[in-house]
Amino acid sequence: MVEITLGKNILGAHNKVIVAASNSEFEKIFSKSEQNLLPAIKKQTVKDGIKEYNLGSYSVFAVRVKEKQPALVWQQLGGKVYKAVKHLPAIKVCLATAKHYVFDFAFGVELASYRFDKYHTKLKADDLPKLEKIVLTNSGYKNLDEYKPYAGLANAVRYARDMINEPANALTPEIFAADIKRLEYLGLKVNILDEAQMKSEDFNLALAVAQGSQNRPKVAVLQWLGQPESDEITLGLVGKGVTFDSGGISIKPAANMGEMKQDMAGAAAVVAAMKAAALQKIEKNIVAVVGLVENMPSGSAYRPGDIIRSMSGQTVEVDNTDAEGRLVLADCLTYIQKRFSPKNVVDMATLTGAIVVALGHTFAGLFSNNENLAANIITAGNTCGERVWRMPIDEEFDKMMDSAIADMRNTGGRAAGSSTAACFLQRFVDKNRSWAHIDIAGMDATDGKKVLYPKGASGFGVMLLNELVKKI
Repeated sequence: MVEITLGKNILGAHNKVIVAASNSEFEKIFSKSEQNLLPAIKKQTVKDGIKEYNLGSYSVFAVRVKEKQPALVWQQLGGKVYKAVKHLPAIKVCLATAKHYVFDFAFGVELASYRFDKYHTKLKADDLPKLEKIVLTNSGYKNLDEYKPYAGLANAVRYARDMINEPANALTPEIFAADIKRLEYLGLKVNILDEAQMKSEDFNLALAVAQGSQNRPKVAVLQWLGQPESDEITLGLVGKGVTFDSGGISIKPAANMGEMKQDMAGAAAVVAAMKAAALQKIEKNIVAVVGLVENMPSGSAYRPGDIIRSMSGQTVEVDNTDAEGRLVLADCLTYIQKRFSPKNVVDMATLTGAIVVALGHTFAGLFSNNENLAANIITAGNTCGERVWRMPIDEEFDKMMDSAIADMRNTGGRAAGSSTAACFLQRFVDKNRSWAHIDIAGMDATDGKKVLYPKGASGFGVMLLNELVKKI
């Protein structure tokens, strides 16, 4: 993690980054001796639009940026600069233009500098970044108080990435629930339902998914009451927390099954969004429910052909035990509406492979019954860079979920798999409730080619939900 601090000026013989829109702005910041040296320097390299001048004992990095760029551009620039200077122990940065974006720049540095080295035992010093401190000079700010919301969000994104990167043996439902409970120190109200309480509350679908595993299920209920004088819950979040998904009796192919430790990415994003709300002290009431289970095959596992009565009273025929996430979400959706009656409900899950076929690794899939909520989510995604693409919900898709012997089945066949999954979930949403489902399969991990997302868990959804809270 890189420390962000403030400094008075950038003059002196030390490593520095200068960001400006014109040559005249560059000239104002370079010292006279540096200005005389620069034309003669032959050791110049350019990468990602960042020019490095090697002055012997230190380097000067120059970046040209157009005026009036959106915040996301400055965040990406921070990420690019980090990658260019991470081999240096410390560096001073001066944004000669658009100083009000200095904290977006720093936020980008924090996102890009994330690493998950917890389980490495043989890394050498040369394998690790050396950069420990970035000093922001000429920022116009006296202290870092106004950076706290950015730092809080960066902290939350790191939390989500950490949880998703953990192996399944180190993040069982019980361990995940205990870590969520720990977040009470931030002022969040956290209640963990154990298996007995889940039975009492009729979490029958989630319990069915969990019954094949020795790791017992949990449900975490989080509340952030940023408007305690109001009874209105602005937003209810629901997350799928399948800490490992083998597929159950309908077992998955062996190839890449290890990636199924990430099937709790929706829950991680939801919990991290709640953490961000607490760190930023957002003045809205937000609640979250995440179902934490493990889907395993065994003699006690639920089977294709089973019929289960959900918390809502509707019955579900199990067509495929690998369509387990929607079962967990269904009971959680019922619970959050019954318990809190939020104005808006958004669920997030790595739900279907079909959405990856449709949208690849560029967009998450958005399904919604409400135009305003859908528009706000799309705008939020475009603003923070976690983009979504709206997908259809239709009566024809919904009919595909009908069962001959129960109210519905848990799969609708291969065709329109993401839409039929969304239709299944919609059956558990109250008629006049504003609701959206975000399928983040394909977005939960990254190959490291995106500047703000190092290789591994992306933490996708945390910034999206944080931006959404500001818009509704």
